[in-house]
Amino acid sequence: MALLTVGKPIPEFNSLLQDGSSITSKELSKGKVILFFYPQDNTPTCTEEACNLRDHHADFIKQGYPVYGVSPDSIRKHQNFIKKYKLPYSLISDPKLELIKKFGVWGPKKLFGREYDGVLRTTFLLNNGIVQKVIDEVKAKAHADQILN
Repeated sequence: MALLTVGKPIPEFNSLLQDGSSITSKELSKGKVILFFYPQDNTPTCTEEACNLRDHHADFIKQGYPVYGVSPDSIRKHQNFIKKYKLPYSLISDPKLELIKKFGVWGPKKLFGREYDGVLRTTFLLNNGIVQKVIDEVKAKAHADQILN
C-alpha cells in the first residue's frame, strides 16, 4: 500500500496497546493525535526517537496532541520499553503488520548495503481522523522539533 498522504482519512483498524487493551481508528479520530511508526523497541535510533518524544511530551499535551507509537514488537516488549525509558505515552503492538501496511509505512530499506523490507520511520499528525502532516524524514534526536515546528 502507498503511504497515507495529507488530507486522507486514516484506515479502519482495531489494534492492541501495551496493556492489552484495544485501540481503534475511531478513538484516534477524536481530535488531534501524533502517531509515529518505528522499526523496533530498544534499538539505538528508535530509543533516541522515543526518548526525544518523551522529553517533549508535555509540549505535545499542551498543544492537545496525545502521542502513540507503533511497531511490530509484542505487548511484552512494549511494556519493557516503556518501563525502561519511562515513556509517558502508549505503544501499539502490530506484529502482523496490519496497521503498518494500512498506513503505507512498510517497504524497502537498506542497511550496510543489504536490502530488506521493514518499517519506514514515519510520523503522522492527525486531526479528527484526517492526516494533517506526514514526516517521513525523521531525525530521531530532534523529532519533537520536527513535529512542533
